[in-house]
Amino acid sequence: MRAGEGSIVSSSVEEYGLFVNGKWVVPPGAGRFETINPTNREPVGSFVAARAADVTAAVEAAHKAFPAWRDLPAPRRGQFLRSAARILKERKAEIGRIVTREMGKVLPEGLGDVQEAIDFVEYMDGEGRRLLGETVPSELTSKFCLTVRQPKGVVACITPWNFPTAIPNWKIAAALISGNTVVFKPASNTARCAAEVVKVYEDAGLPPGVLNLVTGAGGTVGTALVEDPRVRAVSFTGGVETGRDVYVRGAQRLKMVHLELGGKNPQIVMDDANLPLALEGILFGAFGTSGQRCTATSRLILQAGIYDRFLEMLVRRLETFRVGDPLDPATDMGPVASADQERKILEYIEIGRREARLVRGGEKLTGGLYDRGFFVAPTIFETRHGTRISKEEIFGPVLSVIKVADYAEAVRVANDVDYGLSSSIYTRDVSRAFRAIEDLEAGITYINAPTIGAEIQLPFGGIKNTGNGGREAGTAAIEEFTEVKTVFVDYSDKLQKAQIDTA
Repeated sequence: MRAGEGSIVSSSVEEYGLFVNGKWVVPPGAGRFETINPTNREPVGSFVAARAADVTAAVEAAHKAFPAWRDLPAPRRGQFLRSAARILKERKAEIGRIVTREMGKVLPEGLGDVQEAIDFVEYMDGEGRRLLGETVPSELTSKFCLTVRQPKGVVACITPWNFPTAIPNWKIAAALISGNTVVFKPASNTARCAAEVVKVYEDAGLPPGVLNLVTGAGGTVGTALVEDPRVRAVSFTGGVETGRDVYVRGAQRLKMVHLELGGKNPQIVMDDANLPLALEGILFGAFGTSGQRCTATSRLILQAGIYDRFLEMLVRRLETFRVGDPLDPATDMGPVASADQERKILEYIEIGRREARLVRGGEKLTGGLYDRGFFVAPTIFETRHGTRISKEEIFGPVLSVIKVADYAEAVRVANDVDYGLSSSIYTRDVSRAFRAIEDLEAGITYINAPTIGAEIQLPFGGIKNTGNGGREAGTAAIEEFTEVKTVFVDYSDKLQKAQIDTA
């Protein structure tokens, strides 16, 4: 049978339905699509290509479930998250392997993806006993002033494929603890990971309709979610162009739309840096997850005094850097996530060949396992600031190396892009480090660490084309999914008039 997204469904692959109102369902006449293992192109699962009517049914279920979930005290909502975190821990090894099979990141990173989900769900359980408002003095006597947080209603969580358990849980757990109900639309090529996430909440006993899963094409499922008037907020992580479309559609309906988009993240290495430490940082930052992180290090900005030495260290280190089966413990980097990803990365490499000097890599790997999957060699270009490969997001294992004279030029180059997510500087000069915290235009700055490695208890997000100002993770995660209500309690037993001059 030909799937709704244009792929052929194998007869032997495990099939999944939509999760609506607490049940796994397959709508009559529904098309299907498969996800595949990017290492060998073997099918991982078969999924429903939802239609607009299926989205409507999921939103209706969430809408009906909202009043009871909203009225459940937040600490009791947290009990469901506590159970979900426990189940995630029990299934960590199993789900981590599914992440690696379906997305392609090496197994330690697949397990880390699940661990990040565990950490955040546990953190949000604790927020159920906080959900902080504030109290302030009144200018009048016998009057109390405070704020409380209230849920928005039905929210849509639209997630990418590169962190297929962590990012969904960032959104879902924060939305649920805040009292919202959720319709979850994952990236199509990691739908199996999404199903595992939903099964965890199902087994945790979440009431029907509180969490719903709708798989399928973004143009169908995502558009229907954003345009449904009962969806009061949309949380989206993905590419800039799609994010802009989501934002415009939401704005036309006066919805809150939270966007987490791209990055072009710099690692600055100054002459006084610990070079072996900086080397390990750039290897992990540029080639971890095959460069497929929004926080991946795609620009290496080197001060002139250490430029030649450090570049030589990097090239030599890559001689022993292993690309291969992500389930093999000896592998440093697995495949990229899909044929589309591979095609886009190789196109950027060709652009780089025309405008920069190729130092290492620069090709699709072939032979043996490589012929069955989507493998791109770790690639390094020497380039000047301003080339396309130095300013546009590639989202793959392609690193631009740029020489600068001093700190001032390093900061200017780092900031002169359309994105502002993560940034990094390696230096032993504590004064320079603190200047960089102020000077670098990014939502995240690391000192003597790579641009990747955010922790769940702190806000995550960026500026410029990286997003529209909101933050995920930390206590800021609650702000995305709540409305603030201001409350005045006057117990003076008389009419008091604030800001009225009675003198």
